[in-house]
Amino acid sequence: MGTALLSLSGLTKTYPGVVANSDVGFDIQPGEVHALLGENGAGKSTLVKMIYGLVAPDSGQMTLNDVPFSPADPNAARAAGVAMVFQHFSLFDALSVAENVALGMDNPPPRRELSDKIRTVSKAYGLPLDPQRTVGDLSAGERQRVEIIRCLLQDPKLLIMDEPTSVLTPQEVEILFKTLRKLSAEGTAILYISHKLEEIRSLCDTATILRLGKKVATCTPAERTAAELAEMMVGSSLRPPERRAHEPGGVLLEVNDLTIAPTQAFGTRLQNISFSLRMGEILGIGGVAGNGQDELLAALSGEVLTDASAIVMQGTAVGAMGPTGRRNRGLLTAPEERLGHAAAPEMTLTENALLTGSKRQALVKGGWINWAAAKGFAEHIIHHFDVRTPGPEVAARALSGGNLQKFVIGREVLQEPHVLVVNQPTWGVDASAAASIRQALLDLAADGAAIICISQDLDELMEISDRFAALNEGKLSPIRATADLTVEEIGLMMGGAHGMEVADA
Repeated sequence: MGTALLSLSGLTKTYPGVVANSDVGFDIQPGEVHALLGENGAGKSTLVKMIYGLVAPDSGQMTLNDVPFSPADPNAARAAGVAMVFQHFSLFDALSVAENVALGMDNPPPRRELSDKIRTVSKAYGLPLDPQRTVGDLSAGERQRVEIIRCLLQDPKLLIMDEPTSVLTPQEVEILFKTLRKLSAEGTAILYISHKLEEIRSLCDTATILRLGKKVATCTPAERTAAELAEMMVGSSLRPPERRAHEPGGVLLEVNDLTIAPTQAFGTRLQNISFSLRMGEILGIGGVAGNGQDELLAALSGEVLTDASAIVMQGTAVGAMGPTGRRNRGLLTAPEERLGHAAAPEMTLTENALLTGSKRQALVKGGWINWAAAKGFAEHIIHHFDVRTPGPEVAARALSGGNLQKFVIGREVLQEPHVLVVNQPTWGVDASAAASIRQALLDLAADGAAIICISQDLDELMEISDRFAALNEGKLSPIRATADLTVEEIGLMMGGAHGMEVADA
């Protein structure tokens, strides 16, 4: 291969008590699609933050086109030709596409000229966008297009993408991959971070694997199986989740003609949603982000109240009951937004365990908190779900996203709910942690709990769900047995093809 576009040598970054990166080095060639793989906490985020100028390395060097490269901030990285599409979109819903693109540019051209450029570039790369549309009205896939086009207008030499397909349908993934292959053919290098290993095998030329902050391997993904890649990441073999044979029991939860207004500006109105959920059953609900998932979880959790009879649990109407009353009856939830919604960032893990476990774990008696018991519950979660943290007194914000996700899911699962509603249970977690979380959900169902799994990960839904329905524009498709569906059919249902009606299984 020729001269590397980006060369990393000996990059090291430490934080108090944690070595995030230790002596990391590898090259990225022009036009190469280079995967960066590793468990949660392996050091991927810290590494790309150093490349993008968000943090400075303690030691080591970077060169870009054989020139020393040490960006002081993202502006300097962009000026040198490095662009990044983050996992969490940084867009303003109330502004237009063109206005959002302009905000991300250091020297945006006049609005009419910018709109013309957006139309031209988006069409050329197969990602058509109307620059006048309001971002709040766009689908998750279209929002990602805005982020990508904003980067492409800067003519980057290196494009960093963090979990780019986590909110896309299979059809949208294919469109994205065509775009990335076109960029690669034109000489743009792509540093691609994803936990979806089959995507890595399909798209990427090379993979660098990090483990505990160190580079442990470089390989050609197409020459490895997904299982081999996962084993390289974790350092041991992985077992896929296993189902324990059991028969679904009686109905635990009924939702009757649920209709609610959006919970926020640019939210989605839920319309006439009805279904039932039986003991020991996992109902998978798919959908592209922004089609009513947050509103459905808010209605089921009690954060948004409904007519009492709209939600019935074990024969008791709970629609007008708040979250505490529902939790006391065994209806527990784990929302998608882990930092701020599922966990309080500045509170310790012990305090966060107390927040939802006070009643079911008997952590409060006579108005007094049993802090020893709360700490014990937090330690039980940390141990049982392999949460990588120095201890239960660490603040939630100090954990990596994947480790905090394991803590949040573990906190709810270990309270032995009768009904558990989870939204994106394995979002942003590595293959090992995802398998562990899915196994915990399967075991919980086998023990008699009823579970609603809201997810955009189709492989996840196919793996653990007994029945499946799709949310699109606040409407729920007919429910079908998962065993009767293909991934392609699920993708179409997520896109709004509700005409595929089959009798409820």
